[in-house]
Amino acid sequence: MTADTASDSAGLGSKIKRGVADSFRIDTRTLAVFRVFVGLLIIADLLLRSRNFTYFYTDDGVVPQSLAQSMSSDGAFSVYHLTTEPVLVAALFVLQGLIALQLLVGYKTRIATILSFLFVVSLDHHNPLVLSYADVLFRLLLFWAIFLPLGERWSVDAVHTDREPRASVASIASALILGQMVYMYFVNGYHKAQNDLWTTGEATPLIMGLDDTTYFLAPYLREFQTLLQIGGLIWFILLLSSWALLLVVGRRRMLLAAMFMGGHASFIFTVRIGAFSYVAIAGLTLFLQAQFWEDLQAVARYLEIDQRRFADRRAELERFAASFPEARFDSERQRRARQTAYSAGIGVVLVSMVLFTALSFAPIGGVADEETVVEERIEGTAQQFSIDQPDWSVFAPTPRTTDGYYVFPAQTADGDVIDVYNGQATVSYDRPYDELQKQYGTYRERFYMNSVRRGGYHDSNDAPEKLAEYICTTWEDEHDTELTHVNMYRVTEDVAMNTTASPADRETSTGLVYQYGCGDNEPSEIQPPGN
Repeated sequence: MTADTASDSAGLGSKIKRGVADSFRIDTRTLAVFRVFVGLLIIADLLLRSRNFTYFYTDDGVVPQSLAQSMSSDGAFSVYHLTTEPVLVAALFVLQGLIALQLLVGYKTRIATILSFLFVVSLDHHNPLVLSYADVLFRLLLFWAIFLPLGERWSVDAVHTDREPRASVASIASALILGQMVYMYFVNGYHKAQNDLWTTGEATPLIMGLDDTTYFLAPYLREFQTLLQIGGLIWFILLLSSWALLLVVGRRRMLLAAMFMGGHASFIFTVRIGAFSYVAIAGLTLFLQAQFWEDLQAVARYLEIDQRRFADRRAELERFAASFPEARFDSERQRRARQTAYSAGIGVVLVSMVLFTALSFAPIGGVADEETVVEERIEGTAQQFSIDQPDWSVFAPTPRTTDGYYVFPAQTADGDVIDVYNGQATVSYDRPYDELQKQYGTYRERFYMNSVRRGGYHDSNDAPEKLAEYICTTWEDEHDTELTHVNMYRVTEDVAMNTTASPADRETSTGLVYQYGCGDNEPSEIQPPGN
């Protein structure tokens, strides 16, 4: 090999290495925005969950700790399971919020990130019946974020540090958190590709016809089925092309990320699916590289925005940050210990991922039993901390094409029959609301009722029994009248392309979810559906 050939090979290798690093590079300003986004999401989630605090998070509600533990994996980690006292559970809510504030301002950021992750996992295990893919994605992003320098810029830690912040980071951790978003999108796109409703674009109009899930702009958009089909096909193509988020850089990556953000923004105004869109947008911000910030500054100059005001405000915030107590552990031994712990942590994760993948797909004859044990241990540990990957089958492969609502006929000791779920003095199997999503006080209540329905139909959990027991007890306390029996029915409406905007034309059916006898009464049917 000549010197020129060797030089060319080295140059090519250097370009490839630089290209790979750029693909996984995250600007530290972007990490700061992500950190703030995560902190705000945790605080917002706590405030929203607090609306149903007693109902969902104490033993006085419908999900006592015994039910939550039975619905979680063996040994599931949760600090909320250390107590059943409502006051102490509320105190843990407050503590989790304070740690989220610590993360938001970037004070001892690594510790705040780890604690926030543990508390998020704990709260999810405290009531697994109200969770959705939003909670799964948020946990995973927060887990990978533990290994990233979220406090490098615009934080208390940055003010306390006596060095210039790094401009960007390109590491195994940055590759994993970016890869998490791409993996979620691509796998979901793969699932959708298995069904003609997605490949023809009909899935989106049908989903927009689900009154129990959609709201706000959806009723108006139902009238434009062709537009919805085009939008659905664009989203489907984006999902299958999500790998390009890692392939392109600079403005092209910024444009592609913006297209995904636009899709999620449309979900915010049409589909009531909780925090999924906000969590996904937070994850997508990580794809905004240095070019984004340079272009943002160029726009500010073009608009002649006085940046001195921002500089003055930043100086005020830095003075405030400097007032935080600074407990530094910066001896050489301590720095080496932190780096060792970091390397060990990311190493364990990588080895576990490689082993789990290898043992799942390539068992070797005589050691199959040992491989199974190792695989089960890795999977069990991942499940305990809820960092195992789901199938990401959001609305896939077959989107739901049935609307639905609940009717709970209950009989009182006086012989009256009432609808205890909808609070009606008489029982009717007609729609309780024109917009069925109004049947649920919060979006988590809809997820909870899905768990109740699955428990009733498939006998997969005790949620229906606990709900019926709660209804019997609270009704007597609040109305001075005993209930003797409770039935749970779900009325379903078949949604077709020609009935997305006309629920009255849909075919309906009624199914019994669960029967319950209050007190010592045996379960019995109160009355059959009237339709």
